[in-house]
Amino acid sequence: MAKNNNKNPQAMSFLDHLEELRWHLIRATIAVLVAGVIAFFSKELIFDVIIFGPKKADFPTYKGLCDLSQFLGLDQSLCFKELPFSVQSRKVAGQFSVHIWTSITAGFIIAFPYVLYQFWKFIAPALYDTEKKHSKGFIIVCSLLFFAGVLFGYYIITPLSINFLGGYQVSEEVINEFDIDSYISLVRASVIACGLIFELPVIMFFLTKIGLVTPESLRKYRKFALVIVLILSAIITPPDIASQIIVAIPILILYEISIFISKYVIKKEKEKLNTKK
Repeated sequence: MAKNNNKNPQAMSFLDHLEELRWHLIRATIAVLVAGVIAFFSKELIFDVIIFGPKKADFPTYKGLCDLSQFLGLDQSLCFKELPFSVQSRKVAGQFSVHIWTSITAGFIIAFPYVLYQFWKFIAPALYDTEKKHSKGFIIVCSLLFFAGVLFGYYIITPLSINFLGGYQVSEEVINEFDIDSYISLVRASVIACGLIFELPVIMFFLTKIGLVTPESLRKYRKFALVIVLILSAIITPPDIASQIIVAIPILILYEISIFISKYVIKKEKEKLNTKK
């Protein structure tokens, strides 16, 4: 079936919509693959600088913690000279496989704004003109939130997790020698999870638009949300209180912002109804 951009969305059949969705998915996939190929040939930057950056004692987060401890007059416990673990590859195709999947992950992160753009292009025909006007900033806002989450995951969650788990020992008889797959999975999970978590305000915006969420319900279940946030923080961070608090604070701030956004959406919907009357 040939692609037709001139079709009226209201006159399109279910199969036509599937065909349109297929083309948007193809474009998004191509963008991810192109960005992934660029990442593949930037091996030194991706691995030596970015992936293994949190493994080095001169990583900005560790330097910041050391400066903070000195400023507060504390001991040198937050200053790290060397992280006591090594990374190994125990499979024949281990490094090549990691190179491929890491490049694809990097491609997804780089191409995220374009992937969002394709998603918006698919749903845009179903929106009213006023909704299209107000949704122009959708891609920018979502991209900024996603990249902010990625940076938070990379500079906060990842080094805290690596530092704690890399130095943790049940006995001096056990040496920490992590498989490269396990190490990169930790980095990838921290970065992607935080990137998606930071999309919470946008998710709440759409849930409010379709009537599943209200400011009152968000306020009512704030205590339950706090418990969920703490559980989520415990899952994606090392099992120490300081790390969990560091992660929980921005998520709680995002939750409060979501309440404000939900309130704003409800207000605009009421104004729209009053105008029609």
